[in-house]
Amino acid sequence: VSTSRFDRLETEGEILRAGSGVLLSRAASLALKCGLTGFEFAAGIPGTVGGACVMNAGAYGSETKDVLLSATVLTPEGQIKRIPAEELELGYRTSCIPGNGYVVLEAEYALKRGEPEAIKARMDELSAKRREKQPLEYPSAGSTFKRPQGHFAGQLIQEAGLKGFTLGGAAVSEKHAGFVINRGGATCADVKELIRQIQERVFAQAGVRLLD
Repeated sequence: VSTSRFDRLETEGEILRAGSGVLLSRAASLALKCGLTGFEFAAGIPGTVGGACVMNAGAYGSETKDVLLSATVLTPEGQIKRIPAEELELGYRTSCIPGNGYVVLEAEYALKRGEPEAIKARMDELSAKRREKQPLEYPSAGSTFKRPQGHFAGQLIQEAGLKGFTLGGAAVSEKHAGFVINRGGATCADVKELIRQIQERVFAQAGVRLLD
């Protein structure tokens, strides 16, 4: 597989094609430039097209599955397959991709024609919401835990008294308890141990098991 495929980014009519290594922000910028709507939600998600397919990334009421047409994958047997979105078992932060050992090479999105001014306004609105509620001033991998059924992870963490809880260079954000941030010099071990302790404390407090 040519590595250039991972960085491919183009539109054809209302179809957006992006290699798995393309940043979601870059893909959203092209959609805006071409007057295509439907991808605004992804503009501020800190990840790539491939990762978004694997976990059905989403934000502010929209998910990858809402616009994904297909994913082209490399199978464990070395075959390249184009799989329609409806066969990827896309659910809340999940898909069949990791379980099948697939490597995402490319994704196709079905978008719609829109007004660039309206698309930009929606992106700006979501960006403002992120700046207000999320700790964008620190490095993080976004929201750390999946939303437990009937609960909000950040609220459970806050109720367990863990806002600002620090281990090494890793910490629970004071702004949004659902984010584990790097205050400076955090190691992978710091982050993993902090997550483990959060899960342990929340389970002891609320009886809810947080999944990362």
